[in-house]
Amino acid sequence: MSVDAATTSGAAATVSASATAARPGATRAGEAAGAARPRSRNTAVLLVFTAITNLADGVTKIALPLMAAHLTTSPAHVSLVSLTLTAPWLLVALHVGVLVDRADRRRLLWLADGMRMLAVGGLLLALAAGGITLWGLALAGLVLGVAEVIALTSAAALIPAVVPRPARERANALITGTETVANEFCGPFVGGLLVAAGTGVALGATWVTYLAASLVLLLLTGRFRAARSAPGTAAHAGAPATTATGAPATATAAPADPLDGGDRSKAPAAAVHAQIAEGLRHLWGQRLLRTMALILTVLCASWGAWLALMPLVATRTMGLSADEYGIVLSALGVGGLAGATTATWVNRLLGRRWAMFADLLGTLAMMAVPALTTQLWAVALSAFVGGMGGTLWTVNARLIAQNLVPEAMMGRYSGVARLLSWGALPVGAGLMGVLAEWCGVRWAFLVFAATVVATVPVFLRVVTSDALRAAE
Repeated sequence: MSVDAATTSGAAATVSASATAARPGATRAGEAAGAARPRSRNTAVLLVFTAITNLADGVTKIALPLMAAHLTTSPAHVSLVSLTLTAPWLLVALHVGVLVDRADRRRLLWLADGMRMLAVGGLLLALAAGGITLWGLALAGLVLGVAEVIALTSAAALIPAVVPRPARERANALITGTETVANEFCGPFVGGLLVAAGTGVALGATWVTYLAASLVLLLLTGRFRAARSAPGTAAHAGAPATTATGAPATATAAPADPLDGGDRSKAPAAAVHAQIAEGLRHLWGQRLLRTMALILTVLCASWGAWLALMPLVATRTMGLSADEYGIVLSALGVGGLAGATTATWVNRLLGRRWAMFADLLGTLAMMAVPALTTQLWAVALSAFVGGMGGTLWTVNARLIAQNLVPEAMMGRYSGVARLLSWGALPVGAGLMGVLAEWCGVRWAFLVFAATVVATVPVFLRVVTSDALRAAE
């Protein structure tokens, strides 16, 4: 009887297993639906958070340099304030990358917003006490810059965790478009109006906006630490940390690490430096990623130069008011919006390679046009072309990196990549200020235009269609 029972039980189990196999949607669909809901919700929350914080960043981008332009007529001093907003990419990007791969990324976003509120609140107190100084603006810009490093590195590392691979191109386009519209279109436009209404109004509205962004993060669900992988696994070796279906691969437990658990304050500096070196090796060891990062370094230096000097050029040379200068900066955002909404279409029409090449042409136009004319429409048009090219590059470059870099290393990779690219923003701002002092504004713009031209043959030789297909 026990044999019959066992046989019957085995048969029932077989039938049950067969029924389950015959109904693949019965279990897997429910699990997928349960997983999709928080992923979709988190993506939406990140979009809202991105919109709010970048709107505030866009206001500070125009407000601080304009405040400096009212305090001094020196191009070098105005460029100094712009430099402090971007210098932290050179100073702390690598260490922030390690932190992002180790800490809860939502808490890091809260930390960034807290620092932003502290900096803007300090300026408000200084204004109430009798006036803002140039050095006060520089200090606030430095704190805002560090906060931006933390926020952008953390947010970039969150995308692969909440968006499956098949949906990443669309998600990257949405997030990039949101960044562009808020930071380069709505932010500067609103910033110009707020500065025209009064410095206190501009700073107060910015502080409230950062507070709202912090509250939005409460809607995020799940755990936002990077999944770690053991040495010898695909993810540790640098293979994309996803399964064949695009879902995140299950990470295996790694050996004990001095930065995991216990008192992290006692972790040896050598461990942090080893992790930084791992991120550097990962980027430098892949020719495509390395070349893209170096080209973007030149392009970002040019953008830093343009953003540093344009407030002075707009107000002193072109005779624009604060709100008119906001319109010029907004042309960047309009172009970026055009790039975000047409990225998929442009990729299909031209291919990913030529879509990215548009950024070289757009940046060249941004640098060359102000050297040739001070007509408002021409400068705004060049900003539009530059904004569109920049967004096309960003959408495609992010997708390529997310395919080639494991999720457990996204923080360190982003830190290294942004050190080389975004770290060039303050370098470009500083060089532009010096060149403008020595040889004039026109020749300063032409020097940067020549550096952009020099990247063209490198791009054509390395960023080929075959290399991009292999990355996918």
